[in-house]
Amino acid sequence: MPVSRRKFITNAAATTAGGIIIGRVDAAAKGPAGPPKERPLFVSTWPFGKPANEMGLKVLQEGGSILDAVERGIGVVEADPSNHSVGLSGLPNSAGVVQLDACIMFGPGHKAGSVAALEGIRHPISVARRVMETTKHVMLVGEGAKQFAIANGFEQGQPAKSPHGDPAKSSSPDSKNSPGKNHDTIALLALSSDGTIAGGCSTSGLSNKLPGRVGDSPIIGSGLYVDNDVGAAGATGIGENVMRYCGSFLIVELMRQGLTPEEACVEVIKRIARKDPRGIDLSINFVALNKQGEFGAAGTGKGFNFSVTTKSFSRIQQSIALSHLDAGTEGGNQPRNR
Repeated sequence: MPVSRRKFITNAAATTAGGIIIGRVDAAAKGPAGPPKERPLFVSTWPFGKPANEMGLKVLQEGGSILDAVERGIGVVEADPSNHSVGLSGLPNSAGVVQLDACIMFGPGHKAGSVAALEGIRHPISVARRVMETTKHVMLVGEGAKQFAIANGFEQGQPAKSPHGDPAKSSSPDSKNSPGKNHDTIALLALSSDGTIAGGCSTSGLSNKLPGRVGDSPIIGSGLYVDNDVGAAGATGIGENVMRYCGSFLIVELMRQGLTPEEACVEVIKRIARKDPRGIDLSINFVALNKQGEFGAAGTGKGFNFSVTTKSFSRIQQSIALSHLDAGTEGGNQPRNR
């Protein structure tokens, strides 16, 4: 009897699927990883996404828009002095300078705004929104982005002193450290009660990166993608391993074809692992939600926690974990034709 893609992926948990071992780690909080199908719904990366989600929900409940909710939610993380991977408290590049990346998307009208390599501005997510709403452009970078922010009255600030000492001793750009040890990203996805979808992403990027390096976070279709007819996806991890495959865009397209958010996240990681010379050693993680209020996440290795918030609960969960690529499958430097 033919087996559906959905049933196949569901039954593949803790078994070998396409050469990749997939296992659900114990949830950080009790409850299903799948859908309560509640709206509004907020899904974000990492435990520090939980207060961002909760701020977003509060903004909606007080009459704010879905964009207000995304912007102010991410702003909580950007302003957190204890977070050394988002905002001006992030770790510096190899020249000792903190450069920030952010983007925002609004489903209706398929609108997007982005900034990259932005220095000295406290809330890059807010600048990205202003780019989206007041210019004919999608992305501003470097000094141009900074001058735009200053001209529009955005709050400036000084980078916090790194708690890790000399930036030259930080993890190198080629480090295989997990994102939690080197850098994280806040990617926040939001679904309102009327079905409107929006999302945002913000990061200080890979520690000790080359000056001017831009990862996936501000790139539409890589670190974030929103389609108001389908859903949204966001990424965290080593940006180069996401952006070369347009990871978030691909997740949304797979949801368009009928996969659940969790299935789509798993399938995209498997597809990348089959093509990439690193195999499954990618340090990438995805979150996603769809128009119906379903959500899901997946990551390489173990330990990717993501946050989910609705009116009835707010919790941290652990994602589906893809642990390794079987030596006999497509991947590495020995691709197999299909």
